[in-house]
Amino acid sequence: MNKVVISVGGLYFTETAQIKRIAAVLDEIVESESSYRLFVVTGGGLLARQYISMARELGANEAVCDLIGIAITRVNARLLIAALRNAYPEPFYNYEDVAMIAAGEGDGDGSGRGEGGCRIAVMGGVTPGYTTDAVSAILAEYINADLLLNVTSVDGVYEADPHKYPGARKYSRMTPEELVRLTAREELKAGSRIVIDPVAAKIIERCGIRTIVIDATNPRVLLEAIHGRHHGTEIAR
Repeated sequence: MNKVVISVGGLYFTETAQIKRIAAVLDEIVESESSYRLFVVTGGGLLARQYISMARELGANEAVCDLIGIAITRVNARLLIAALRNAYPEPFYNYEDVAMIAAGEGDGDGSGRGEGGCRIAVMGGVTPGYTTDAVSAILAEYINADLLLNVTSVDGVYEADPHKYPGARKYSRMTPEELVRLTAREELKAGSRIVIDPVAAKIIERCGIRTIVIDATNPRVLLEAIHGRHHGTEIAR
């Protein structure tokens, strides 16, 4: 059984239609690809950043801001679950419970299957100080996933923010060590918008999980990416 962790950026939770499109592809994967188990981590996006900004103005520290962001990611997890046919009915709040599901435990007959196929485990943030990028990387390591898909606002990893620097070079492939060096210069705080945060990069480096960074404006790319066909950035040794 191939275990795939998918980190879905919060920007994909601003429109009902987009949530439905992503959910439809995820359902299709588990219904038609019997060898795949999906584990989805949802980001906070614009709404999280707006609430975090207000919290800072009110005097909240970064730990409190993180908790606010985590709350929004869990709301997005519930939105995705509502759109899915094959999801577990509640978001997961820790790695241990998801690991039990990944191992085929704690799910009735132990199959992890819904009526249409394998059920999809969805979770948001977990702990202050860790973005959902880091959560997805830790989860992938914890359950010994075969692939980590980072679904973000850009179509791969660039040497600089392509929104600010249109001429920035895109990497089609890079090593985890190169990713760590690239992200090390980025500032990490609640609401950060970097493609992959430094903590996630270090986790990817230490466990060596194959990682693909893609833009899923067209959610069909998710189905293609799990089969290795994509136009994003692949991070592997």
